[in-house]
Amino acid sequence: MADYLRERFRVIGLEGVERMLGRGDFVDHQGVALTGAEPYTPHTFVWFHRELRDEPVVPGEITVLHRDERLVVVDKPHFLASIPRGRHIRQSVVVRMRDELGLPELSPAHRLDRLTAGVLVLTTEQRWRAPYQDMFAKRLVSKTYQAIAPYRAGLGLPREVASHIHKTRGVMQAFELPDRPPNARTLVTLDEVAGAADAGGATEAGAELHAGAERWARYRLHPHTGRTHQLRLHLNSLGIPIRHDPLYPLDLDRDIDDFTDPLQLLAERLEFIDPVDGVPRTFTSQRQLHLP
Repeated sequence: MADYLRERFRVIGLEGVERMLGRGDFVDHQGVALTGAEPYTPHTFVWFHRELRDEPVVPGEITVLHRDERLVVVDKPHFLASIPRGRHIRQSVVVRMRDELGLPELSPAHRLDRLTAGVLVLTTEQRWRAPYQDMFAKRLVSKTYQAIAPYRAGLGLPREVASHIHKTRGVMQAFELPDRPPNARTLVTLDEVAGAADAGGATEAGAELHAGAERWARYRLHPHTGRTHQLRLHLNSLGIPIRHDPLYPLDLDRDIDDFTDPLQLLAERLEFIDPVDGVPRTFTSQRQLHLP
């Protein structure tokens, strides 16, 4: 069993595994501590509470946009994980809000990347989880995102971007596979260009005002699917990677506790028909991304 645990939990490190074995932290299904000398037995469970690192506090407040019997809707800051996982346990929306609101069964109804800010819907109790998670799984929610990315004249927007996205477990980047049918679709629209003469900003005349200078634009993104890193990949494929993206087009290998230069991607609005009472719901972020 010791050999298996060292191989399976490399993230803990050899010293960490030995330390936990010495303390009796690994137990079997009957709660009996494992020494590591036991024979490896497949299709059984090993239970443990892993050691937690001293997590730095993620900056930014979690704003509660809405709360009722079934739902808590929050405005998540950049860099804060939605759920406890990996090296982010205490510094996650679920752990912090369970404690703050006194809701031990609070859980998210959908996913929102750690680097993305904005609207996140959570259910208050286990009994409400299924109908809301099912609603997101069946794509019955209208999602609007806001992103800051380079401006490219002549890109031809709005347009729908479609591709096949593949993500390998343990690999940070996801990839688009051109030889496979699309499994991800995003409608991309241009909202505003920095320094443009009018609010629309999407004119060739506006582009000529700053010819040769780096220019940024605000885009509205409407994903029809919810693949991992979908919006980041689709803007990158258009030649306009999102500002401060540490993975696309290149993995910059940034420290996970580096809270500078937040990814300029915001989950701006969610709209759906409530699956329990049939009431239309709309939740909008109070945050705003600023054009450089």
